[in-house]
This record gives sequence, structure tokens and C-alpha cells, in this order.
Amino acid sequence: MSTDAFEKLSSEAFELYLSTSIPYLEQLPTCLEFYRNFVAQNRPVIIRNAFASWPALSKWDIEYFRQHYGTKDVTVTVTPNGYADAVTDGHFVLPLEKVMPMNQFLCSLENPVENRVHYIQKQNSNLTEEFPELIADSADEIEWVSTLFGAKPDAVNFWMGDGRAITSMHKDPYENMYCVVAGHKDFILHPPTDQPWIPYVNYPTAVYQEVDGELKIIPEGDGAIPWIDIDPLNPDYDKYPKYKNARQIHCRVHKGEMLYLPSMWFHHVRQSHGCIAVNYWYDMQYDIKYNYFEFVKDLISADV
Repeated sequence: MSTDAFEKLSSEAFELYLSTSIPYLEQLPTCLEFYRNFVAQNRPVIIRNAFASWPALSKWDIEYFRQHYGTKDVTVTVTPNGYADAVTDGHFVLPLEKVMPMNQFLCSLENPVENRVHYIQKQNSNLTEEFPELIADSADEIEWVSTLFGAKPDAVNFWMGDGRAITSMHKDPYENMYCVVAGHKDFILHPPTDQPWIPYVNYPTAVYQEVDGELKIIPEGDGAIPWIDIDPLNPDYDKYPKYKNARQIHCRVHKGEMLYLPSMWFHHVRQSHGCIAVNYWYDMQYDIKYNYFEFVKDLISADV
């Protein structure tokens, strides 16, 4: 019975307010329009020319960072396969973090090495904490979005990396404003109503460490974390047959475009080589939508 109810929940979402394609806005909406049409409906949208005044759009590339910040120390994640914060060999594995001069990181982008994928992706508001000098070319908040949510972002993150780097399927408790400054990002999205078909499993935790010149998975003891071990590019339907019921929404976010990714949406992300982006995490409202999400999660657990 619950499977039928879950199927109805998912199908009605697409019948009533969702689409298998992401809508575009050609100009900035008013706060009221954006809240009414997208935030309140928990519905993604891409806004073109959303940050056209940023100097970063004409400045930021490999050569610019080499000339202006080549000796600056930056925190870089390193993995052998491009998957950081992902399930590998039965473990939820965190990447190796290394501090290196920006020049060394840029060389790794221009001359990629097999089994070494470098990515600036530290999600600790690294734009404001590690790269404050870049704020002059971008912004430490999106003013109209801060006005809408009544708060500044919890974190502002700078991303730059290898085209082999992939962000595994997950969700975040944030309203995410994702701005692509160079290159493009490819997203595969699932709305919260697809939750019944997306498998969470508890995995023991581990980290990548360098051992004898190779990256090895080192278990971290008794810890475990629930994560999604599904590759939406090549789903294993034998292992996860329910995923056949989910509906993938694909979108490409180009240079100069901003994706509004609503809270609790599942997403998987790829990128062009050398892609540069800045995203803003605004804390979600823990309102009735969150209650419904947790209620469905409890029903899923009871149905297993």
C-alpha cells in the first residue's frame, strides 16, 4: 500500500507543479516573484545574467590566478577517482586535503595525472575565509536574496577544479544559489518527493591518505554515516530497483548563470575542466515542508 502512495506522491508533484526541465528567467525577479514562484514551491530555476556586474566574469581563469595568486597557499582535495565525500569500496570516504601553492594546483589542472584529481572545494565558506581577496571580484552575499531570506548566507564557497571531479548524489539543508563564473556545471536533480526511490545506507567512514606514493582508503574506526551509493549516470537497477521510479531532471548551468537549488533536493554534479563557481548557502526554513520530508522518511523506514 505504501508503495502506491509513494508513487502517487511522486507523480502528482510532476502533474501539479514540477517539470522534467528547469525553467529559465532572463532577468532578475522581484523578491516577491522569486519567493512566490520558486522558494514557496520548492522549485528550481536558472537565472541568466544574475551577476552580470561581477568583474570575475571577465577576469577569472587559470592565467589570472597564476599571475595574481600564484604563491598563495590554498586547500585542495585530492582523490584517485574524482569522487570526494562519496561511497567507495563499501566506505564513505573523505578526500585527502593538502595545502599547496596556487601555482601547483593550476599545474595539476593543465597537466592532469592519472589517479590524482585535484579540486578546490572546501565547503567551510572558503571564499570568505581563505579567499577574501576574491570578494572584490564577486560578492560575499547576494543582496536581494539576503533580503528575501532575512539573513546573510551561512557559507559562501569557491569551487575550481578538474573535469574528472564529480559530486556524488546528496541533499543539503540549504537554499543554494549556485553561480557559474567559468565553464559549466551539469546537474542531475531529484525533488524531495523522489525520496522513496533514493537509497540511503549507513557506511563506515574512511579517508584517503597517501601511502608509499599512492592514495589508500584508511578506515576511521567505528563511525558510520548514511549516504547514497547510486550512480545516476549508470544506475544499478539490480541493486536498487526502486530507483527506476525516480525521475531525473538534467540541467547545464553556463557561465553567467545562477541555479536556485532548493533545500532538500537531491543533486549530482559534474563540471567542465577548469570550471569556476561560487555558491551561497542560505539556511532553510524548518517549516511544514521539512515536516513532510521527515514524515515520508519515517514511512520509508517503516516500510523496509
